[in-house]
Amino acid sequence: MDPLSEVLFTMRAETVLLAQVEVRGRWAMRFPAYRHFKFGSVLEGNCWLWVEGSHERVHLHEGDCYLLTDGAPYCTASDLSAEPVDGVGLLSQGRCEDGIVRFGFGDTCTRVAGGRFTFPDEPAPLLLSLLPRLVHVPAGAAQTRQLQTVLELIGMETSREMPGKATVATSLSNMVLVQILRAHLESAQENAGWLGALTEKFIGPVLYAMHGDVARRWTLAGLASTAGMSRTAFAERFRRRVGKSPLAYLNGWRMILARAALSHEGQSLSTVAARLGYASDSAFSTAFKKAVGSSPGRFRQDALRPPSEDVLV
Repeated sequence: MDPLSEVLFTMRAETVLLAQVEVRGRWAMRFPAYRHFKFGSVLEGNCWLWVEGSHERVHLHEGDCYLLTDGAPYCTASDLSAEPVDGVGLLSQGRCEDGIVRFGFGDTCTRVAGGRFTFPDEPAPLLLSLLPRLVHVPAGAAQTRQLQTVLELIGMETSREMPGKATVATSLSNMVLVQILRAHLESAQENAGWLGALTEKFIGPVLYAMHGDVARRWTLAGLASTAGMSRTAFAERFRRRVGKSPLAYLNGWRMILARAALSHEGQSLSTVAARLGYASDSAFSTAFKKAVGSSPGRFRQDALRPPSEDVLV
């Protein structure tokens, strides 16, 4: 797999919720912290969106899409001068007709279709940290044509109740997620983090090489050679683009794969250790315990324990 596909596959999306909201008049809403990903598209009108604590205010127009990735509280509004109120409580009072939640009165209308992903594995927060906290895809951006086709289908699915809705929601939402990230990659700038690094001519080939052969005993010299740079220049550039040193990134990715394997696969610890490039079980166990805080065996026992009946909201 390419690195992006591998990351998304390893995250194993578990829960996908889709909804369509129509709000009229002047409004501003604040939504609390959430787990993992939220995405949306403006089907009609326009609105503002920002992550709490950030100075960036994104003005969304019809056809624009967004992706929220860090779980922080966020706000959306028709007017930046309006004081945000509790969005969950406000929308719970709305009228639900044909699957669309409607609220407010007035001539101006904003209609948004969106969804939320959650991921069952503990590696998810580590993977999410590799992505920008807010991805904005304007209607005229690259990949928009493919994205708009999927979003039209989501608009149809969220405007009515039909059998098989959950299955369709999962498929469409995964397609939206990939297309949004592709669009972001097309327009990635120097500060676009890990996603932008995938297409960078020096660091991109290194990421592909590490993900393509994670068991190889990579050295800084070998990775720098893959990039065609000196070790010092490569290490500095990699850290600036990805946020970690090359070997720290590699070790972190190995631990993410280890946690996923121990949580879902029936392979022996020896097999997992060999797959990830560790010379012995003890070397793997030492590295895993240092990174995770428990032994691989204990982690597997906890991961395979039946889940509680608590509902995640």
